[in-house]
Amino acid sequence: MLNFEFKNPTKILFGKGEIAKISKEVPANAKVLMIYGGGSIKNNGVYDQVKEALKDHEIYEFGGVPANPEYEVLVNALQFIKEKDIDFLLAVGGGSVIDGTKFLSAAANYDGEPWEILTKSVRTFEGEGLPFGTVLTLPATGSEMNSGYVISRRETNEKLSSGGPGLFPQFSVLDPEVVRSIPARQIVNGLTDAYTHVLEQYMTAPSPADLQERIAESILISLQETAPKVLADDFDYEAAGNFMWCCTMALNGLIQKGVITDWAVHAMGHELTAYFGIDHARTLAIIAPSHYRYNFEVKKGKLAQYAERVWGIKEGTLEERAEAGIRKLEDFFHSLHIQTKLSEYTEDFQGTAERVEKAFTERKWTGLGEYKKLTPQDAKKIVEMSY
Repeated sequence: MLNFEFKNPTKILFGKGEIAKISKEVPANAKVLMIYGGGSIKNNGVYDQVKEALKDHEIYEFGGVPANPEYEVLVNALQFIKEKDIDFLLAVGGGSVIDGTKFLSAAANYDGEPWEILTKSVRTFEGEGLPFGTVLTLPATGSEMNSGYVISRRETNEKLSSGGPGLFPQFSVLDPEVVRSIPARQIVNGLTDAYTHVLEQYMTAPSPADLQERIAESILISLQETAPKVLADDFDYEAAGNFMWCCTMALNGLIQKGVITDWAVHAMGHELTAYFGIDHARTLAIIAPSHYRYNFEVKKGKLAQYAERVWGIKEGTLEERAEAGIRKLEDFFHSLHIQTKLSEYTEDFQGTAERVEKAFTERKWTGLGEYKKLTPQDAKKIVEMSY
């Protein structure tokens, strides 16, 4: 097991009715900015619950944060924060709203052009950002219990990430009841996003860190078994709870400690979202199978372990089991009605691989993946395989 440090200070309030408790988590004298997305929280009861919980607080609102949170929108929120002297942020939404709030937390006290935080990967340390909490309404990204975020900039077709130990939420409310009103497409995205988050931390090489391996495999199995239940017509609170907690555990830092991690799938997937506006989770499903096929020799040991432990495939050679693991991964995505080829999303896919190669070269992303050996030229070939 590799050396590691682990600290996750986020307090989780899990279960039905827990939104009411945020009044005790937000400082009584705070000037609060509630940040949300397209307004669905006003239809599912979450908005009213938050307003009731904070009725004795000074609270302002900023809505309209889009999926794949856009820099152009967030700079307007940043100006509002400074004008009103806001000192506590409350993200009420899914990963996009939470990611946007993390950026605002980092940018509020940053001296310089805010976009530099992304282009220069400026880390935010404890005490540097505005304090914030979250009320999760869309399980998927795990942003409610980690310190990373991703922001898009439409004018430059970029999607970049940053983070730091000062960007953990102080608290996050996870009420499975919110899943009741989520459209099936978004639930599918959440399942796919969380599943791929685990793969990025797991699908590398067999590791002696047995507990991390087993926890990762358990999350994958739970997502597989929960998927049909949480997508059924009748709402299942227990399935919703398992789904929500899996998404959180997939990316709260626990399973990546003491092991090597990949994240090249996300790097390439982010480009597809920036170019075509394809849902983030679906770009991961496009790239992942091709990525594993391209890097088969270095990943076949883990692919075979995945096939055996997660899917129960014990027959065949190591290579045969590894290949079966990739097929099972694709089958799982297809069972969710997720397409796994770029050409199934757009007719304008020619030249995309070259575009990714050029972007990675310009950013000097010359060593991606768990061994830091994946070049822009390799990324080009993987994207081509994903057509």
